[in-house]
Amino acid sequence: MKKIIFSLLICTLTPLLYAQGFSLMQQRKLSNAISVISSMYVDSINEKKIVETALNSILKELDPHSVYIPKEEVERVNEPLQGSFEGVGIQFQLIEDTLLVVQTISGCPAEKVGIHPGDRIIYINNELIASVKLQNSDIFKRLRGPRGTEVTVKIRRGGKPDLIEFKIIRDKIPLYSVDATYMIGKDIGYIKINNFGTSTVQEFEKAFTTLQKKGMKSLILSLQGNGGGYLSAAIELADEFLSKNKLIVYTQGLYQPKTVATATAKGDFETGKLIVLVDEYSASASEIVSGALQDWDRAIIVGRRSFGKGLVQHQFGLIDGSMMRLTVARYYTPTGRCIQKSYKKGYDNYEHDLADRFKKGELLHADSIHFPDSLRYQTLTLKRTVYGGGGIMPDIFVPLDTTKYTNFHRKLVALGIINKVCVQYIDNHRAELKQKYLTFAKYKAGYEVPDELLSQLITVGEKEIAKSDSTQSEKSKKVVLKSELKPSTEKAKNDSTQFETSKPLIKLQLKALIARDLWEMNEYYQIMDAENESLQKATQILQTPGTYEQILK
Repeated sequence: MKKIIFSLLICTLTPLLYAQGFSLMQQRKLSNAISVISSMYVDSINEKKIVETALNSILKELDPHSVYIPKEEVERVNEPLQGSFEGVGIQFQLIEDTLLVVQTISGCPAEKVGIHPGDRIIYINNELIASVKLQNSDIFKRLRGPRGTEVTVKIRRGGKPDLIEFKIIRDKIPLYSVDATYMIGKDIGYIKINNFGTSTVQEFEKAFTTLQKKGMKSLILSLQGNGGGYLSAAIELADEFLSKNKLIVYTQGLYQPKTVATATAKGDFETGKLIVLVDEYSASASEIVSGALQDWDRAIIVGRRSFGKGLVQHQFGLIDGSMMRLTVARYYTPTGRCIQKSYKKGYDNYEHDLADRFKKGELLHADSIHFPDSLRYQTLTLKRTVYGGGGIMPDIFVPLDTTKYTNFHRKLVALGIINKVCVQYIDNHRAELKQKYLTFAKYKAGYEVPDELLSQLITVGEKEIAKSDSTQSEKSKKVVLKSELKPSTEKAKNDSTQFETSKPLIKLQLKALIARDLWEMNEYYQIMDAENESLQKATQILQTPGTYEQILK
């Protein structure tokens, strides 16, 4: 059995070895080593673990973006790009071992049968799930399933003495690429895209048409935090803004011939003022779009230097249903820029790049960013200077505002405390909020986060953070115990000071989370964008006569 497993390993690895130009001698060497291990090792071995370790090690040695994905993870990893999964269509949160329905997805099975936000699911298929310490993954396994299959849930609803039973027929549940679509003032449209999947361009076109009907003349396209996705989706989106035959991107690798993508005649916004927002988390497909628009002087790029991923991966299915994402080419912007940042110093160094940027002050000061002259390029229309070799450098730099962020706030977010307290508050006040704020406009203008919610957040936060701290190493615990004679009051004072520093941001986050629950993600961003400095800068550029033209000259 061992020999069969290891033979499969060789079959799996051989295409990878050929793709990298491995000599026959090196292939035989690997085969020989595995054969000896399988025949002679002193103890029984975990073949699956060894195979996956070998694959991970080989791919990690190549570049940071070639990865192995176990069979169990393939479907989950592909979901955001495919644009859907099969299930019942609820957003939930586990609060004190109880599954609380935060929101039902519009038009999906759970909403159709009458499940409401605030319902607590007690049984799934007659299995008690309340107070049994399940994880989110356990809930996914029970609620998700093939389209057309049935799942029965029993829920407890406020004011009802008995459990209510629902039979739900699973269906396809959409995952959206467009997070927000709304107007800023009378003629500026705003669209935020979170990734590039199969439905991205269709969603964009729908959002764009909606804004046009509202009088949009200029567009702000946010790719902030957008980690990429399908190359084809990026090409199609860029095509919306570029005129016929303009180069969008080309790709090329040692075993991949040069492939060129150019714009067609179908673009819906080939003229008109366009600003693209990027940040240090905008990567891959986001950089293809922003790079192409910058190279053709079609848009102003606002924000901070993007991530710097210029490698193209193809997915290869392996014999057991697992998958390998292998880098097969590099992509180049229309000027010939490859914006892939260096990974010569190894995987760990590459992984810490964003942290290093922060330490060096790059996220705070544009003059902390240095490009060698060898990476200097000129845009194709206005001959402006741009750079390759490390992300897309924006035309207008907007520093990261760190003044409202504190360690106390970071822990509140990281431990899920803000979200948890907010969900509990909404659960207790949902009817009251819906009755008082019949429209989002009224809510946005009039709602203020109450002091009782802030007090509850502090109380729960201090308790949860203390619990988290108690799981530190034994050495850390001793340090805490030693300091408890005096520092408990000092720590409380410190937390109080940090809370006051972060209070405006915390109130904004709470207000946005409540809006998301009462309406949709679109309303969440309309609240949060009040603190989006890049969006504010873009809006200023478009609303100040002559500024846009001055930058693009």
